[in-house]
Amino acid sequence: MTTPVLTGTHLAKSFGPTTALLDASVSVAPGEIVALMGPSGSGKSTLLHLLAGLLRPDAGTVELAGQRIDALSERRRSDVRLRQLGFVFQHGELVPELTVVENVELPLRLTGTKAGPARARALEMLDRLGVAAEADRRLSEVSGGQAQRAAVARALVHTPPVVLADEPTGALDTVTGELVLEAFVDAARDQGSAVVLVTHDLRVASYASRDILVRDGRTVAGAALEATPR
Repeated sequence: MTTPVLTGTHLAKSFGPTTALLDASVSVAPGEIVALMGPSGSGKSTLLHLLAGLLRPDAGTVELAGQRIDALSERRRSDVRLRQLGFVFQHGELVPELTVVENVELPLRLTGTKAGPARARALEMLDRLGVAAEADRRLSEVSGGQAQRAAVARALVHTPPVVLADEPTGALDTVTGELVLEAFVDAARDQGSAVVLVTHDLRVASYASRDILVRDGRTVAGAALEATPR
């Protein structure tokens, strides 16, 4: 059996008097696409943020590539995220002062890639996602859907071993949503990345090999999904 690259075990998280997660466990292997599904308020996004090290759990552990990350300092967790994770926020969260291509190449530049190769790789990813024509524009000059595709390009540009995405196609029409989902499939198939998608959309979930249901702060293993043929 393939060793998981990302594991969250018995995770719990509360925000003041509000309990977001009670007991959530996730394990994802290299090259696997997993859909986190469940009703609004069930704790899906909180679980994703815990797996990314953006939040610390109140209980439980998170391991990435054999390293427990929930116990690391904020600085160390930030470094792990930069080098080993790609994260797509629900609303993109790009840097408004930068152009589209500067946003996409940012993970490469921060990890030491020289300007020329970083720009070439960023443009390659933007082209794959159909937004290369917007490369030199500021965020104020592009649509929300174009910005979201750029956010996906930024998450994938450094070929991370794990990609986490929170409702990545929520702001996209069907055609551009398919481009994004194909990019995740390519990352899993060609790069061996583990991909975890939070979604309400069964069409998005159909790209996953299995789903995990999050309900009332707990995870429930879902049925294996028949991925859309590629």
